[in-house]
Amino acid sequence: MGKKKGKQKLSAPIHLVLTCLKKTYPDAHCVLGHQNPFQLLCATILSAQCTDERVNKVTPALFKKYPGAAAFSKASLKDVEELVKSTGFYKNKARSIVECAKAIVEKYGGQIPKTLEELTSLRGVGRKTANVVLGNAYGIPGLVVDTHVGRLSRRLGFTKQKDPVKVEFELMKIVPKQEWTLFSHLLIYHGRNRCTARKPDCVHCELTDLCPKIM
Repeated sequence: MGKKKGKQKLSAPIHLVLTCLKKTYPDAHCVLGHQNPFQLLCATILSAQCTDERVNKVTPALFKKYPGAAAFSKASLKDVEELVKSTGFYKNKARSIVECAKAIVEKYGGQIPKTLEELTSLRGVGRKTANVVLGNAYGIPGLVVDTHVGRLSRRLGFTKQKDPVKVEFELMKIVPKQEWTLFSHLLIYHGRNRCTARKPDCVHCELTDLCPKIM
């Protein structure tokens, strides 16, 4: 005889999750320090495999010396490498920032493009980075799928995918477009504060009644 199939766990209702997280984190926002779209682009590139806290310690000196695309386009690669060294993978990150700046100055007149296609054509800019810029610099809805968003989306039953792009496309089908940017922030906040990777605090979790993982 075959094994009995267990009761299928349904995904949490997206509108209820949004309502709960909005109440829990009313000030959820992008924590990367920046004063213009290019600075946000740089900070997001630097945040790859690095904490936002570390990035925010590095960027004040970096942006004081190179405040925008025009300045970065003329920067010494070695100098930028030294300034971002503590973020890890600094050689690739520094080159991406300098080459992005050159392309933005040459192709876009120094203005950060406002489409996903144009942004992802820049060196070192994937969908995640592009969506961060679109959503937080320009107010254009963008679903950012980092490790927190991916992990919580699987735990809440929104997806079984592990590839960030596939997760993004599945979330786009169920999250209202006007909520895309905020939704990412909310999951990131919850992933850092409650639903951590190794020791999720399920006992005190605000989503206990909605989470199929513990229902």
